Amino acid sequence: EGTFRATATGTAHLLEAVRAGAPAARVLVVGSGEAYGPQPEGTRVGEDAPFAPVSPYAESKAEADRLAAATAEGEGGLDVVRVRAFSHTGPGQSPVFVVPGWAQQIAAIERGRAEPVLRVGNLEVTRDLSDVRDIVVAYVALLERGTRGMAYNVCRGEGVRLGDVVRRMVALARVPIGVETDLTRLRPADVPWLVGDPARIARDTGWRAAIPLERTLA
Repeated sequence: EGTFRATATGTAHLLEAVRAGAPAARVLVVGSGEAYGPQPEGTRVGEDAPFAPVSPYAESKAEADRLAAATAEGEGGLDVVRVRAFSHTGPGQSPVFVVPGWAQQIAAIERGRAEPVLRVGNLEVTRDLSDVRDIVVAYVALLERGTRGMAYNVCRGEGVRLGDVVRRMVALARVPIGVETDLTRLRPADVPWLVGDPARIARDTGWRAAIPLERTLA
């Protein structure tokens, strides 16, 4: 209930506030690639694919996207651009997320504050992982040059296994670290493969992810 109140109802309230107070403003509604749900391995999902969310968060983002699309339609519609942002990370992100959570563990191990074991969840999933600084540049590009009413995937367009991310991070550590699966970190519903197709945003704005994953992890 809290997820829907924040994401779906919150988006509806924001759009109504814009309609009342600044109807000519452009609004960037940031959804999530998670709304697409599981995709066939080896594919890149495009914006015309149907939503098939498998978690409350993903469903709430799908509903926010639908609300934004409806608000943009018809005479008197708002100037809304919709984003389906795929996984992104970077310096300063909360350790409740997977990559900074691993970084926090590694930092504690390097300082001698934890045993030299990185505890992880399911490493067999593949994600389209970008640097948050690239994502912010994409948002600005869409505010400036995106097409009114359009939906855009914001992603690198390449998949990386979480197991490979862990391997790279352990290699960057200053001390030897083992890796163990922690059953409490496994999700009840997971998406094995989710990689996006960024062709539309590249065509309309010229944006492409530029920061290598290695730099982000370092």
